[in-house]
Amino acid sequence: MKRSLLMLLVGVLSCVISIASADAHFLFIQVGPHAEAGRNVEVFFSERATAGDPKFVAKVAHTELWLQAEPGKFTPLTVNRGTDRLRAYLPTSQSVSVIGQCEYGVLKREKSFLLRYYPKAVSGKPDEVEKLTRREQIPLEIMPTFAKDSITLTVLRDGKPLANTLLTTIDSDLSNEELTTDANGRATWPVTAPGQYAVYVKHVTAEAGNKNGEKYDEIREFATLAFDWPLDGSQVDEAAVAMFEKAIAARADWKEFKGFSARALISVYDRRSEGLVTVKPDGEVSFADEPKLEDDAAREWVRDQLHSAVIHRVPSSGIRSKPVLSFADKDEKHPLGRLLNFHGGRFASSYRVQGDEITVVNRNLGRENMSLQMLDSDRNAENKVLPRAYQVQYRDAQTGTIIRVETFRNRWQRVGKLDLPETITQSVSSQAGVSVRSLKLESLKLAE
Repeated sequence: MKRSLLMLLVGVLSCVISIASADAHFLFIQVGPHAEAGRNVEVFFSERATAGDPKFVAKVAHTELWLQAEPGKFTPLTVNRGTDRLRAYLPTSQSVSVIGQCEYGVLKREKSFLLRYYPKAVSGKPDEVEKLTRREQIPLEIMPTFAKDSITLTVLRDGKPLANTLLTTIDSDLSNEELTTDANGRATWPVTAPGQYAVYVKHVTAEAGNKNGEKYDEIREFATLAFDWPLDGSQVDEAAVAMFEKAIAARADWKEFKGFSARALISVYDRRSEGLVTVKPDGEVSFADEPKLEDDAAREWVRDQLHSAVIHRVPSSGIRSKPVLSFADKDEKHPLGRLLNFHGGRFASSYRVQGDEITVVNRNLGRENMSLQMLDSDRNAENKVLPRAYQVQYRDAQTGTIIRVETFRNRWQRVGKLDLPETITQSVSSQAGVSVRSLKLESLKLAE
């Protein structure tokens, strides 16, 4: 989530609409990248350049959101209330439009008015986003169409274009520009630089009424549209690529690895067993007959752990294509490091990098989102990084609910020029309870 710019956007928007009130708040949506809990959309409500005042979240907690990933098909989103924001979960890779509505209530200023917000955000491929339709139940909405270096905005009121209507834009540098729609309700906004952008429109209806026992003289409505540019976010940032490749190079690896053998002592679900294990250069794991490891669950778990150790330590063979990455946000001081979007591959992936270490790996696995977060690391004799402790969270991709959490503790033993796994301990927490598995390797011997 591009939090720092969002906070500033909210603040600027709040100031600009101060014609409604000196301490006005503004509702704003932003579609985030695939990160630790998957991909989500966040709703902020603030009166100044902060991420939202927690004491006001209750006032907008009833905000409704709808996802449109297919033209004309609107799916209600489950809105979760956070400390200073609202959040809902989205599909990982689809082009989407998210629109919301919130009737804030009656405010008394120079006039008493009923305040309504209609926030909206879009993300994905421009041609797919343009096919997404308006939501008929939303009276005020901004519809976008995209060109190479501009966006055309059409303001609709009850589905009809609003001519001679003022739009206020906010670009990546927080500069404002005012646009006026033509007879067809359209205005074109030149957008040439990458970044986050927003635009809003105000509509006033001279209609008196009563809401929850409070009288008002008019209805004031605000519709917003937020998006990242380029819209599909697939631009390559060489600085992001360099940061990622530096972290890859800092990992301890097994050069000229020919395999190893060891005596394995295993504990799986409180069952103890042991046996001789051999690991080949390609990660294939086999078990000797004496002593025989008869526990099938233990064999399978040991095979998975040692195969994983090999594929993460052995350098890639052949020609490796240059990774395609970009910075997912401008937050350079996140406690877990910069968030990088990885474009391409089988998974919707993102990484966090801090210094020369990969601290977080996020992936979509279909029905689940996985987030591996490094807790502690060691440095070997060459000052390369070895994972010491890390946690893997699995969440339901639709709801964000945590399914299980796996915590690993690794210890390493120097054998020759390589750092081989000495112990691996895994704790799994889920609705079924807590289970612990461990592997200890003794008499480690490299293959000749």
